[in-house]
Amino acid sequence: MDDTSKVSYLTVGSEEAGQRLDNYLLKQLKGAPKSLVYRIVRSGEVRVNKGRADVTYRIAEGDLIRIPPIRLAEPSAKPSAGALARSPELPILFEDEALLVIDKPAGLAVHGGSGVSFGVIEQLRAQRPTARFLELVHRLDRETSGILLIAKKRSALVALHEMLRNDRGMDKRYLALVKGQFPDARRHVRFKLQKYVTADGERRVSVTPDGQDSHTVLNRRDRFGDATLLECELKTGRTHQIRVHCAQSGFPILGDDKYGDFALNKALPRQGLKRMFLHAWRLTLNHPLTGQPLPLKAPLPVELQSYLDSLERFDG
Repeated sequence: MDDTSKVSYLTVGSEEAGQRLDNYLLKQLKGAPKSLVYRIVRSGEVRVNKGRADVTYRIAEGDLIRIPPIRLAEPSAKPSAGALARSPELPILFEDEALLVIDKPAGLAVHGGSGVSFGVIEQLRAQRPTARFLELVHRLDRETSGILLIAKKRSALVALHEMLRNDRGMDKRYLALVKGQFPDARRHVRFKLQKYVTADGERRVSVTPDGQDSHTVLNRRDRFGDATLLECELKTGRTHQIRVHCAQSGFPILGDDKYGDFALNKALPRQGLKRMFLHAWRLTLNHPLTGQPLPLKAPLPVELQSYLDSLERFDG
């Protein structure tokens, strides 16, 4: 076991400011499961400026963070920086001095932690050792593919986070293949969503009267025998929002292992679908520094397009 037997105090630097407390702690406590991080924050053992803080608190430059003594299991073998640097280059959709946009493959986490040794951000930092600043602007679920924004300047990160917090300034569209015949050409879906964490540290979302407002517009794009292709237009950006909205509406996303039709999911690999059918395909925003319109597109991955091509169109 790795024994960190003393209380430690860390002061947040300018390059660390702006991130959530849980993400900061996961970086500092290498190998710590999310469940442990959430427990020590909620119990008050972690202190920010001598007071309690929530895991969602965004740390600021100069914050003094108390970290209690913890015992961590020996970390499993992780890929070296050299091995990460030799990983296949991630597909780049756009890049300038402030912003990097990639087409994230399914199966790759956006960052390490919670049983994942590395993710997109660790790989990019290893492949770009001279980059002074690389930070995720937002998340995509590990199983979701598509457009992912990475800031190369803090000023760009701050501006993009402001857009996300205000739920305006970005037009985000996903393609999802759902079970059943979706009856409407366009439907507004609104639920109150509440995040929680399972015992093993996995994030989940439930519909509850005390949750946060959420809004997705589901646009029917194509119909097949017992499935519908939807374009999902995000009006808010809650965790697992599209997955929960589709499932709660009675049309779960094919291959969704958290909110989907589990019996159906078992049969899908034999039919040619081996992952969740959810892809961030289009994002339109104004550039965070220049203000110029920036339209971004990521076509459906080959495996999803091939599965669509194998289905019979709905004849009705």
